Amino acid sequence: MQNGVFENRREAGRRLAEQIAACRFENPVVYALPRGGAPIGAEIAARLGAPLDLLMVRKIGAPGHEDLAVGAIVNGERPDIVRNADILAASGMGRAQFDAACARALVEIARRRTLYLEGAPPVPARGATAILVDDGVATGASMRAALEAVRRRGPKQVIVATTVAARDTVKDLERLADRVFCLLTPDTFEAVGRYYQDFRQLSDEDVVRVMRAARAPDAAPGVSA
Repeated sequence: MQNGVFENRREAGRRLAEQIAACRFENPVVYALPRGGAPIGAEIAARLGAPLDLLMVRKIGAPGHEDLAVGAIVNGERPDIVRNADILAASGMGRAQFDAACARALVEIARRRTLYLEGAPPVPARGATAILVDDGVATGASMRAALEAVRRRGPKQVIVATTVAARDTVKDLERLADRVFCLLTPDTFEAVGRYYQDFRQLSDEDVVRVMRAARAPDAAPGVSA
């Protein structure tokens, strides 16, 4: 890392992996938020000798204000629905409308999971040290939904691992997670990509290669991002 900027996702992932490995967590399972979290999660999983899975979060937007999240749906053995009760009530969104939005989100999650994981089954969190990974956290909304969903699945503990996040966001996550690893918490947070020398947008094919490599014995993560 030079001048507070990561070379790329893999380099950042290796740095995170070293910190996490030093803690010797029992029964670790790595859950990456795609797309950007996949190569970082792959580095961590490889260092820990842990299974790697994807945790896909789809926001449920308020009618006419799609950027305002009334809830989210998170994939897993059984998908979890996270509701923002106050925002949902204020939005006027009815139960049937919310359920229909969740059903649409589930279709997209199923499509992406089939594409990215090529039929690999979900990795269970029960009894494990669940490590949630992303390539940076801005508002923290997706990570908070992921945390709440995974917590319901009976892990021994839930860990958040990210390369860069705003200080206030890290404090919020520390109240929800058992531990937060974050390499960089700048005084003035800018867009996540600002902190990487190479922050190219990953394609679906990139994620497929990463996950395919992670399932192969003795294989290194398969993308240079």
